[in-house]
Amino acid sequence: MEERKTVLVTGGARGIGKEVANLYAENGYDVIINYVSDKTDVEGIKKEFEEKNVKCLLVKADVSKEEEVTNLVNKAIEEFGKIDVLVNNAGITKDNLLMRMSQEEFDRVIEINLKGTFLVTKSVIKYMMKKRQGSIINLASVVGVVGNSGQCNYSASKAGIIGFTKSVAKELASRNIRANAVAPGFIETDMTNVLKEEVKENIYNQIPLKRMGNAREVAELIYFLGSEKSSYITGQVINVDGGMVM
Repeated sequence: MEERKTVLVTGGARGIGKEVANLYAENGYDVIINYVSDKTDVEGIKKEFEEKNVKCLLVKADVSKEEEVTNLVNKAIEEFGKIDVLVNNAGITKDNLLMRMSQEEFDRVIEINLKGTFLVTKSVIKYMMKKRQGSIINLASVVGVVGNSGQCNYSASKAGIIGFTKSVAKELASRNIRANAVAPGFIETDMTNVLKEEVKENIYNQIPLKRMGNAREVAELIYFLGSEKSSYITGQVINVDGGMVM
């Protein structure tokens, strides 16, 4: 019987991250998820995944804190013995115009989005290197490619993730570890659901496919990049944006 694979999805308790974790679980992967809020329904999420006949480990961890990341990865290794796929999805926004942006707003976004990706990747790769295999998928954004007004902190963090991903891909290729970035555009979320129709129309006018994407469409690409079907793809940034950035 083939050994079951494992995936670690940071920020996998909600949004795109949860959809990613769900898709891996549907394909037989055991799932490790971190969460930060005490309000997270840990038992409910665990039950949801176990109904798919896979194991699910939830660990409270702030990805910007090295000791909490170390604890997260150690618990994953204790439970499963390996991490086959890492999806660095955890991220936040603190939007503001540059003139009004506080240092705290800038620093916190960089700490979670960019430093968090660095800390989790650094902690996981030693186990991937021992196995001489692994796939790392980092969540970037189209604004990391083209920028966006009011998001200089978020855009900088996502542009940093793109450079980080390419460097990791070059460093680890000799160990058969791949690293790629996925750059979503406008994706339907709880935040976009409350937008007024005229705001949505303005967004659609920027997108050749004339609609927002959904979390499943992003998850499908992330699953592909974690699988052997993408075994000759590394160091790439792939947009999921309906043609918004060409």
